[in-house]
Amino acid sequence: MQNLNFFFRLIKILSSVTLLLMVACNPFPNNPTATPKPLLSSPTTTDTLSPTSTASSTITPTITSTATLTFTPTYTQTLTPTPSPTITATYSILRGEVNVAHVSCFYGPHKSYLYKYGLVGGSNLEIIGRNIDTNYIEIRAIGGTNPCWMNSEWMNIKGDLDAIQPINPEDVVLPQSPYYGPLSGVSAIRDGETVTISWNFLYISPGKDSLQFPYLVEAWTCRDGKLIFSPTGSWTNTTSFTDQSGCEEKSHARVYGVEKHGYTLPVEVPWPSISE
Repeated sequence: MQNLNFFFRLIKILSSVTLLLMVACNPFPNNPTATPKPLLSSPTTTDTLSPTSTASSTITPTITSTATLTFTPTYTQTLTPTPSPTITATYSILRGEVNVAHVSCFYGPHKSYLYKYGLVGGSNLEIIGRNIDTNYIEIRAIGGTNPCWMNSEWMNIKGDLDAIQPINPEDVVLPQSPYYGPLSGVSAIRDGETVTISWNFLYISPGKDSLQFPYLVEAWTCRDGKLIFSPTGSWTNTTSFTDQSGCEEKSHARVYGVEKHGYTLPVEVPWPSISE
């Protein structure tokens, strides 16, 4: 037994000597690779990094719908001022009775115009117009179509004379002479408030004479601040009128030659102003 222990000690000593010799001969190994010893039964701890929710600033393109303004024309109702209703005077056709035995009726609203026909007393007629300045009325047979002018003094009017329509003398239609042209040499001069009109003489052939005034002057003259219609027949080739200042409307006149078939075309008178 002791020999066996001695034997083991000897082997141990020899092993130690051998190791020392090996270290001395090769103190630094060429490949000092450290081989890690595996850990037996050691649980492998795996740190699993849970992904952290990182706020990514992701630029997402935003589609902006650009509103296109479409201008739809809006029709605005324009208020058109409604004209005030024109008050139209209402006139009447009256009736009257001739109050004298015989009455002359003329082509215009004065006895200076050509005679047209006569009326007999007691005749009932329609009154369709009037002239304010001359006091003449336009009459016709009831339902008739051939009117003429007579002095209202010779008519008993059934109703108010103001209800009859006034007629502008310029709207009165006169018969035209087929034989003679307009008068020539028409002129006028003023002396204060008096205006004298003159024209060249008109020779009328025998048989065509009307046996009435051979000349007619229609004048609108200013008197007392109002323009007055003054028709005048003349036997000569001159006549005069009173014409004052103070009227808004201008005075004027026109002159005709007269024969039994009718009137020459009128000629406007070059009316002299107040300053002349």
